[in-house]
Formats: sequence, structure tokens, C-alpha cells
Amino acid sequence: MTQELELDCLDQLQATPAILRGLMCDLSVEDTEWKPALDRFSVSEVLAHLSHSEGHCYRTRVDRLVSEELPEFEPDEAQMYLELYRNANAEDAFDHFKEQRESNVEYLRTLPRSAGERRARHREAGEITLQQMLHEWTMHDLGHIRQIAELVRARKHLQAAGKLGDSYRLKP
Repeated sequence: MTQELELDCLDQLQATPAILRGLMCDLSVEDTEWKPALDRFSVSEVLAHLSHSEGHCYRTRVDRLVSEELPEFEPDEAQMYLELYRNANAEDAFDHFKEQRESNVEYLRTLPRSAGERRARHREAGEITLQQMLHEWTMHDLGHIRQIAELVRARKHLQAAGKLGDSYRLKP
């Protein structure tokens, strides 16, 4: 299908695993498990969250949007699943995420652009379209890419930069 006939955001959604892999390239297991504070996520936990959200939130919603008339969606709250993310292995979580993402993008590329107008009712946002959900999905990805990038900056590079790192205000 040519790009102008496809749904929006598919190239960005497809690129996310490669971006994440690039951010992870120099991380040890200890680096992926490091948390800047007890109430913050590690790289492993972020990846576990992405993997979980990919199937249990986004793919489920896509399937329902395509097959049902005005399905109703509950808000997805990551805090409800914290126990699932604890003790996650970064490589396992990433591999599962990547596999699901490849399958999801492949499926989304089969849908006509008009499928983007399919509607659902979200308990917090009200009526939404598939296309709006794809943009939110992309924002979700980009937020977690930024989060992992900040974790990598803080864990791997801030101290190693010496005095050159003093002017950086990281928020991992």
C-alpha cells in the first residue's frame, strides 16, 4: 500500500524498536536494572511496560476498533501493572515488544486509510478514532524513548563526562 493510502504514524511505530535498540547498545544488565529513585522505572521496567502495553492495550484496542461498533475502552493505567514490570529482563522484554510491534505494524499496514475513522468511546477522552489512537500510541512510544534516553544519559554518561556534565539537568 502506498504511504498516502496508509494510516498515519506507521513508519514511526515501526522505527521504535530500532531506536530503543540503539539506546540499549552499551547497557549492561546492571545498567538496565538501575533506578534513579525507588519510585522511578528502570530501563528493564520501561521495556516490560512497552511490551505489556503493546498487546494488552494497543493491539486489543485496534482489534476491537476494527471489529466492533463503538467499543468502550477503559483508561490504561501503568500503575496497575507495576508487579508485572518488577524484575523484568530487559532483553526478554525488548524481544517480546519487538515481535509484537512487527506483527502490529504489519497488520495496520493492511488496513485502508478509511479505517482510521473507526470510532470507540474512551471513558476519559470520550469518542476517539483509530487514527487518534495511533497518534497517542506514537506519543506513548516517544515519551518512553525519551525516558530511556534520560536513564542512559544519567547512568552511563553523566559521571563519565566529568566537569563537562555539570551543566546538564537530567530528569531520568
